[in-house]
Amino acid sequence: MHATIADVIADTAQNSIEAGASRVEVALVEDGVTVSVRIADNGKGMDEATQRRAFNPFYTEPGKHDKRKVGLGLPILKQLCEATDGGLSLESAPGRGTTLSYHFRADHVDLPPMGDIAAMVLMLFNYPGEFELVFTHRKGGEEYEIARSELADAVGGLESVEGLTLAKEFLASQESALS
Repeated sequence: MHATIADVIADTAQNSIEAGASRVEVALVEDGVTVSVRIADNGKGMDEATQRRAFNPFYTEPGKHDKRKVGLGLPILKQLCEATDGGLSLESAPGRGTTLSYHFRADHVDLPPMGDIAAMVLMLFNYPGEFELVFTHRKGGEEYEIARSELADAVGGLESVEGLTLAKEFLASQESALS
């Protein structure tokens, strides 16, 4: 299992990036009743047979992992959703991308802690490759949205320690404003 909700989001969003998406949208919504996540991409997508296999812990996309023959991300996510009275859905089509939506009951005793959302977003923004990632976090009546390119431009790039530090401070301030 993942230690935090931030770990779950990072794991599932990383799949979109690895699927060759040029655009990934990640939305986290906390409404007091549920914690909901929606990840939509324009990556290569999956056919129906692959979608069914995606929840099998003994399946992983051929060529995705050099030394591993299992894919535990979605099976573990499904287990977590079931354990917290939540649910999930996967919609995908070859060449059109994938949308993964999942939610958990916010007050469930088995719900992992939220974790460091700002650090998770920064980690996803720094994933190698040419893609745009847009992250939205809504909590109660407050919300912020930030795009990878927008943040990189604002801090002078995400390649330097100074840029990363400024980006982390900005993301942390946005998270604090939601509390």
